[in-house]
Amino acid sequence: MAARDGGFVDVALASDGRFDSDPQAIYDRWEEFRDWAHQVGLGDGAPVAPEDLGPPVPRPRQVFAAALNYRSPGSVGAPPEVPVVFTKYPSCLVGPVADVALPSALVDYEVELVVVIGRPAAAVAEREAWDHVAGVTVGQDLIDRELVSHDPTGQLCLPKSFPGFGPTGPWVLTADEPAARGELELEAILSGERMQHDTTAAMIFPVAELIARISAVCPLFAGDLLFSGTPSGIGITRDPPRYLRDGDVLVSRIGGIGEITQRFHAGP
Repeated sequence: MAARDGGFVDVALASDGRFDSDPQAIYDRWEEFRDWAHQVGLGDGAPVAPEDLGPPVPRPRQVFAAALNYRSPGSVGAPPEVPVVFTKYPSCLVGPVADVALPSALVDYEVELVVVIGRPAAAVAEREAWDHVAGVTVGQDLIDRELVSHDPTGQLCLPKSFPGFGPTGPWVLTADEPAARGELELEAILSGERMQHDTTAAMIFPVAELIARISAVCPLFAGDLLFSGTPSGIGITRDPPRYLRDGDVLVSRIGGIGEITQRFHAGP
């Protein structure tokens, strides 16, 4: 489906079968799809309830994420000299409205701008990085800090990859929209209290630099995701720490894109 004026259009029907209605298939033909969408009149979209939406990128080959990437007061750790990059596993991805089980009492929240790759990128120059982006969306990079504490290496891949630990959505704002590359406002509201608030201008390594540095090591494929880091206000930095609890509702917003909502319950 494609979002259109507050509703959604079935791409397969609108294109007479030229494109698949599966959103993941679109990214492999992103430039062709983008050009087609600009040329045709899609008409008004049909309403779809947010809870009925899945992740806008449901099956990426790779999911990268950047840690310690905001110059925010109270952030964890000193600003790094090079990007700190880890991976999340695609099985953690869910849509914009989801119920998430808490595997421990130390699960933390991190609102993030998530970048969707639209063209393969290998060793791309920073000035050309946005040419490889399909768009951006809202994400939460949830983490079980109890699991982190049990690993002497402090690795982040598994603690950030429980089921539901990668909610994204509600849709992708395409990179040709001026707002996608501008200064975007992020906030996370936990059970009615705003916990995080900043803009992407506070990034230490902007999106283009992250893409250039990651693609210098790992080729990026169309439909890959990049979680670009979170501002201050996360639970571990608070006094006392504030982790997610049974019954909490977390709303994550990015101005110009939209919001996602997760409800949490105690896991086994």
